[in-house]
Amino acid sequence: QEWSFKPLAGLELTERMVVTDKRVVMGASATLWWSLLCVSCAISMLSSVVEANNLEFKHFVPNNDTHTCTADAHATPFNNQIRGVNLGGWMVLEPWITPSLFYQFLGKDETTTATDIYSFCKVLGPEEGNRQLRRHWETWVTEEIIEELASNGAVNSLRLPVGDFMYKPYGPYVGCTDGALEYVEQLFEWAHSRGLTVLIDIHAVRGSQNGFDNSGQSQGFEWTSILNTEPAGLVTFEHWPIRTAEWMGKFDRVTGEYTDINRDNIQHALDVIAIIVDLYADHPMVLGIEPVNEPWQYTPLDELKQFYWDGYLLVKKRAPYWKFIMHDSFRFDVATWGGFMDGCPDRALDTHIYQAWMDPASRITFYADACQQKNYIAEMERAFGPVIVGEWSLATDNCAMWLNGFNDNLPGFPRLPCKYIPCSEPYMGTEQPGTPVDPGKPIQGPYGTGMSGPIYGLCPVGRDWLRESSGNIKTGTDYMHAPPEAPPGRDDSDDVMRNLANKKISAFSGIGHGFYFWNFRTDVVEPHWSYMLAVERGWITKGNLDEATIMTACEKEDTGQFLCVAKRNQLDKTLRPSIASALKADGTEDTSYLNKLSGEDLCLEGDRAFNDVWQAHRVQGATCDFGGVAELISLNRTNIIDDDMYTDDFYSPKTKQNEDEIVLKAIGLVFGGIMLGSILGCFVALRFSKKFRRTVSTSDNRMIHNISHTRAFRSFGGYHAEDYSRIPNTQISMSESSLHA
Repeated sequence: QEWSFKPLAGLELTERMVVTDKRVVMGASATLWWSLLCVSCAISMLSSVVEANNLEFKHFVPNNDTHTCTADAHATPFNNQIRGVNLGGWMVLEPWITPSLFYQFLGKDETTTATDIYSFCKVLGPEEGNRQLRRHWETWVTEEIIEELASNGAVNSLRLPVGDFMYKPYGPYVGCTDGALEYVEQLFEWAHSRGLTVLIDIHAVRGSQNGFDNSGQSQGFEWTSILNTEPAGLVTFEHWPIRTAEWMGKFDRVTGEYTDINRDNIQHALDVIAIIVDLYADHPMVLGIEPVNEPWQYTPLDELKQFYWDGYLLVKKRAPYWKFIMHDSFRFDVATWGGFMDGCPDRALDTHIYQAWMDPASRITFYADACQQKNYIAEMERAFGPVIVGEWSLATDNCAMWLNGFNDNLPGFPRLPCKYIPCSEPYMGTEQPGTPVDPGKPIQGPYGTGMSGPIYGLCPVGRDWLRESSGNIKTGTDYMHAPPEAPPGRDDSDDVMRNLANKKISAFSGIGHGFYFWNFRTDVVEPHWSYMLAVERGWITKGNLDEATIMTACEKEDTGQFLCVAKRNQLDKTLRPSIASALKADGTEDTSYLNKLSGEDLCLEGDRAFNDVWQAHRVQGATCDFGGVAELISLNRTNIIDDDMYTDDFYSPKTKQNEDEIVLKAIGLVFGGIMLGSILGCFVALRFSKKFRRTVSTSDNRMIHNISHTRAFRSFGGYHAEDYSRIPNTQISMSESSLHA
């Protein structure tokens, strides 16, 4: 409103100006008020978003753009190490673990052979397949076994491999795997009642993440029987040279890259994660989930990381206290995983560490390799965070039957001849088709690119470690040249495996966040792969794994009580390039002088070069390999080591003499002494005692009689008439007749 008060005409303009200014002020105030209201609403909306976000993720705030997290409340610190075993071969079949299920396919053809759980269900059909699987589920993992693992005192967790087909069936799995979840829930109850946690490991996904049979389906598999003419009729297949994996999409074996990404398969895997979380989020024994096991090294890394991120958010929305454990895709490298999901709670990296695919080597090499893993684990713990060794074993060779696939093997494996033992009786009972193995048949088809299978009722298993007796006893090279089964009194497997187990446990648990041994048991007697058998043999300690013998197991390796030297008996042309590389790594530019060295002189130069480089970089994880031409030997320092707990088997060979050998030698010595004493006593008596000679001379034993009449036993003290016996006339006549003749 305008003012009506106008006292002076001269003031009218001023008054109008004041009125105008007041209108401006009022307008400005209204504008400011409205702006503040909008800001307040915006802040309120932002607060609501943050609050909703915090409600959606209870302990952190995710950053989708960077795959990192902030505001971690540290509500579930990873303070307790995992000491666990895998329940492999139960829900996802692997022929090498439970061959009794696959003997029925020996001698079959292209349409009747199964090599994994996918083809198992396809060949047998849903009804027969499910009948056999239910019998297998009932007997492979039992409450008694879980009780034995729990009462061991060292196991606190179980890693359970499952298939995506159990939660969202497809293809031949429909109907074939019915009832699997009932057994899983039963396992949860067994574990919970005994204080064991369970890590759900999605071991198999649609399309196969690695092409192995452990992914559910062996991808890149072709029958080649039609090409066989000599001998005709062989049923053959090819797998390893053409292996592929199609979970992520179409893989080009020529370029080693994926030409397209299969979004449907990835979404299928995410759907399965969501189903699992909805089913088990409230189960108190579930430790967490591993979204996919062993995606192979060709998996597109960006796609894999996005899958991990999406899966992590799915889990954390519904199960905020679960661990989320990701496999490293066979790329355990800080450049790959350092900083990924930084600040996100409850995530860990899983790596699998096996020695079964290493080249044959001395026990010291395997010991050193086991202990060196702690350096890699420590580096990843610094760059990424918690690391778990999700799979490891005590195998130092590739001999376990079907380890590389049903009736197949990797080209060039196994590296050494394998030991054979009688195949085990079927664990589920003799009603299982194809069991027991026919002892009257040689190895049967179908045949892959490599050889592995039962022969006349015998199954291949891991080699024995030999008690060294020749060469350099500190290197253990007798093992590589010996028969696969140690001669009586020469088997040193118990000592080697016990030391190796202690060193691995020390390395995996001393730095990282724990481990799961692969596997809890095996169908064929294979303690290298069976936790239960390894404990029974005394290879793995029961109870407290923090005891001093384990904690100090890597002391020699950690303090460098080894030398890295050139292997002897190698070609100079093989050794020379590796020495040159080591010298250059150590700062030597001119290595031409190596061309003038040969034989032992060249080896000595290699000793110096290899050891200098290895000692300088071993803490960072360097190995004593140098292209396979170098090996570790132990420094003989046993005379200065006082700790009785720390006595590795290769340092004091005399203390390892077999008790049976001692007994046999003692018996032989006593028996030999008795025989020698008897003979000497007899000879002395014949020489000095006339009465003894007279007794012997009347003996019916012609040999003793003749000996007693030799000159040696008659000459001492002169001749005596009574020493002579009369010769019958018949003998004289015979002698004369002989002379005339």
